Amino acid sequence: MSHAIEVRDLVFRYHLTEALHGITFHLDRGEVVGLLGPNGAGKSTTLKILTGTLPPTAGLASVHGFRLPDQSVEAKRVIGYVPEAAGLYESLTAQEFLEFIGRLREIEEKALKQKISTLLEVFDVAKQRLQRLATFSKGMRQKVLIAAALLHDPAILLLDEPLTGLDVGSSLMIKDLLSALAREGKTILYSSHVLDVVERVCNRVLIIHQGNLIADGTLDSLKDRTKGDTLEEVFRQLTHTTATEPLVSRALEAMKL
Repeated sequence: MSHAIEVRDLVFRYHLTEALHGITFHLDRGEVVGLLGPNGAGKSTTLKILTGTLPPTAGLASVHGFRLPDQSVEAKRVIGYVPEAAGLYESLTAQEFLEFIGRLREIEEKALKQKISTLLEVFDVAKQRLQRLATFSKGMRQKVLIAAALLHDPAILLLDEPLTGLDVGSSLMIKDLLSALAREGKTILYSSHVLDVVERVCNRVLIIHQGNLIADGTLDSLKDRTKGDTLEEVFRQLTHTTATEPLVSRALEAMKL
């Protein structure tokens, strides 16, 4: 059987700038894999290619056996995607938005109503279901986006900073939900800057730096490689992240001028 997600020699160029320099990796069924990297490393570009939003310049990208971008329509049927910055139809209520998404997904009406009702309760926005999205806080919008990504029971979840704006209780619930989905055989690619969450949720980590894949392995294997005790230490070493102490000192000095 083919990999749930496969990327081989993937290249992407924005005009004359090459954002991805031939990266290669794969995910198998039931894996929860963290996608890490500094700002501008190529994480969101990689996710957009895997959702069929951006066509790759060169190389192979496939999801659930569907090659992108040629079979992007088929691939999108099995993908649940939570983008880092999503635009919502703010004139719609939460109920209307999820109904709209469910009908695009061709979910049967009776099942759709049950799914929406349950997910809104699970994400603690059932009482606000008839309020327009324009009135929602960032955290409430994020819950609706996650619910929308789960409506059609996708085989693949692509998550770009999914916990942004969420309260502690909701974040904990979603972490446990991701683990449960993986046990059911779902494949999850989880992009985030919150390293302690990735360390708890993911069983493998990919690190992209300046458009190159510089690490792919379990957390234990990466700790052995770098002699780091935490994912933060691993990340600092592999991406050569600048020590923060001098920057902190300069910020404190500037505040006192």
